[in-house]
Amino acid sequence: MLVSNALIGLREGLEAALVVVILVAFLVKTDRRWALRQVWTGVAAAVLLSVAIGAVLTFGTRQLSFETQELIGGSASILAVAFVTAMVFWMRTAARTISGELKGKLDQALSVGGWAVALVGFLGVGREGLETALFFYASVQTAGAGTSQPLVGFVVGIAVAVVLGVLIYRGAVRINLSKFFRYTGVALIVVAAGILSYGLHDLQEAAFLPGLNTLAFDVSSAIPPDSWYGTLLKGTVNFTPNTTWLQAIAWTLYLVVVMTLFLRPARTAPAPASPAAATAGTSR
Repeated sequence: MLVSNALIGLREGLEAALVVVILVAFLVKTDRRWALRQVWTGVAAAVLLSVAIGAVLTFGTRQLSFETQELIGGSASILAVAFVTAMVFWMRTAARTISGELKGKLDQALSVGGWAVALVGFLGVGREGLETALFFYASVQTAGAGTSQPLVGFVVGIAVAVVLGVLIYRGAVRINLSKFFRYTGVALIVVAAGILSYGLHDLQEAAFLPGLNTLAFDVSSAIPPDSWYGTLLKGTVNFTPNTTWLQAIAWTLYLVVVMTLFLRPARTAPAPASPAAATAGTSR
């Protein structure tokens, strides 16, 4: 739990930090420091909303019945998987253009007013915050009560992301964003496959989906859940020794299909022919 949650916190935190860095740097370089307050207002509102959503999901469902908790937990896990899948593919293509897109949106917002600037900061950070809140709730459900590993992992990851954001702003660190998001995207797809599997198991326990007692395999004797290696496998890839057929099929299909599409080389448009070549071709 600690490692996978730290990875999620780092990834989501760094995306949010990059948004803030780009917005702040643009305002400073264009001598529009008056709008910094609005940007930070929007960022603070997004952070507070994300924390509130995470708290409501985590603590507001404890008084519900077991089946209802499992239903909400499983649904949140699947929603989190959908968010992270869309996010890794979006960042795969947007890593090189995100700076220009954000600057363009902020430039338009500046002509509207302070509230529009705050909205750009809110939306830029709020999306990552919502994804983090859903992941946090799904991780708490997976880990069970009595452990603080999900919280510690997220705090560590987000803290590292904040430090990297500050260093990037000051020019002390330069990161190849395309490679960073590619490598972390591969790791997150593996983590998301495990979260999907556990989310489906929650829905089975809630009697929303069938097949709870139809196991594809049970290796509890070889990999005890309370052993150090059982705990490590659960904490990193959400592996469970007793896996149902629905979990196994969903995990395999998700990992194979999404990983194949993610690692597929991006298509590049053919270079236009030069005027000389075009003339030579038509003269033959």
